[in-house]
Amino acid sequence: MSLRQIAYKASMNPRIFYPAAALIALLMIALSFVWPQGLGQRSPAPFGHAIEIPDYYRMVKERDARRKKQAEERAQREKLNAVHQAAQASASAFASDAP
Repeated sequence: MSLRQIAYKASMNPRIFYPAAALIALLMIALSFVWPQGLGQRSPAPFGHAIEIPDYYRMVKERDARRKKQAEERAQREKLNAVHQAAQASASAFASDAP
């Protein structure tokens, strides 16, 4: 009996190996869905808990949103003030031109 024949008999049967390898691959994929990801955070729903933003990042996000909203309101107020001043200037010019 040659070394090749001994090695072949000692190796795993392909009919067992490939289904086992496929099963292991599927189990590893399933495990990846529930394994914690990055900095101790859980996987997103439906596999893990909902992702919670730390307080600091939530504060920064809310602050940026508030600043953006304030800038939009300020721009709107300035636009309305400009229209109001133009209307007053027009009315005063019209009043001074009338006899």
